[in-house]
Amino acid sequence: MNMEEAGKERKLQLQELEELSLEAYENSRIYKEKTKLFHDNVLLRKQFKIGKKVLLYNSRLQLMPCKLRSRWMGPFTVTNLFPYGAVEIKSLDTGKIFKVNGHRLKLFHDDANVSSSVDISLNIPRNLKKRTGKYPQILLLYA
Repeated sequence: MNMEEAGKERKLQLQELEELSLEAYENSRIYKEKTKLFHDNVLLRKQFKIGKKVLLYNSRLQLMPCKLRSRWMGPFTVTNLFPYGAVEIKSLDTGKIFKVNGHRLKLFHDDANVSSSVDISLNIPRNLKKRTGKYPQILLLYA
């Protein structure tokens, strides 16, 4: 009798373990669905129109040690749109036509005006130099 009870108890434990694993798989699937929906909503869909100016990302420039060089080439003009994100562009300088992935493009804003500029003085105040007798390393301590 004791062995039969132990056998039943073990069967119950195995069933509970199986239920827990199935619940874990279900929770994992739900989490993946929610994460995918959130990620898809955060992504910006680029809508290009024929005739608009765009810049092309130069991915080959990463091998060069030029930190301050722009990685965007252009401007180019969009000449044709293909399904699944492919875009045909035409160089304004040479007139060559390229077919590229739309993820490598961004809109070119040639009439971007700066509405206001702010001048910030980076000089060390004279009274701060008089108090310390030397130039302080960290100005935030005296602010």
